[in-house]
Amino acid sequence: MMIWIIFIALTLASLLVQGTLRRRFARYSQEPLSSGLTGAQVAQKMLYDNGIHDVSIIPTNGTLTDHYDPTKKTIALSEDVYNSCSIAAAAVAAHETGHALQDATSYAPLRMRSALVPVVKFASMTVQWVILAGLILINIFPNLLWVGIAMFAMTTLFSLITLPVEVNASRRAIAWLTDSGVVDYDNRPMAIDALKWAAFTYFIAAVSSLATLFYYIGIARR
Repeated sequence: MMIWIIFIALTLASLLVQGTLRRRFARYSQEPLSSGLTGAQVAQKMLYDNGIHDVSIIPTNGTLTDHYDPTKKTIALSEDVYNSCSIAAAAVAAHETGHALQDATSYAPLRMRSALVPVVKFASMTVQWVILAGLILINIFPNLLWVGIAMFAMTTLFSLITLPVEVNASRRAIAWLTDSGVVDYDNRPMAIDALKWAAFTYFIAAVSSLATLFYYIGIARR
């Protein structure tokens, strides 16, 4: 009973955080950036200021689909961020560029997360079927469920490693936005708030994954 209460609470928390994040970004997307730079220009300036010249900046479709790809050395910014001169666009662009800075300085958690990507991709596609088969065949092949749990544990580890990666990227973003003068005294709290709510989504995802892992372990031990 307790585990279901936890799952319900986490689901509600996730919905609350996602809703708040979208409202904050919608609000800060209407707030003009004092420096007048677009998201793409913010990313470019942050790269140059840190001596990075081998990373390209490209637009991508969708909303909040921004990401850094260390294998291709590209910062992909959603169109609303790429062309916008808003607080939200600057915060997102600087955050994703923060990942490029992590890559350039061989930031250990980012390297660990990148190394896990192929394993997690495979596990994410098959783990639900392995666990389902393990539950159905638990009296015949009891170890099959543990195989599924081990696979799910890899996705949980990925979520946990993602937390310091995202928090560190946001810290790098805020520090540079402030030091470079891209945001002023009035803009800075809004940029911090936008990135704070984005970080909450990763925290909820990590806690939810951890709770699910413990749930599966509890079933297997019974």
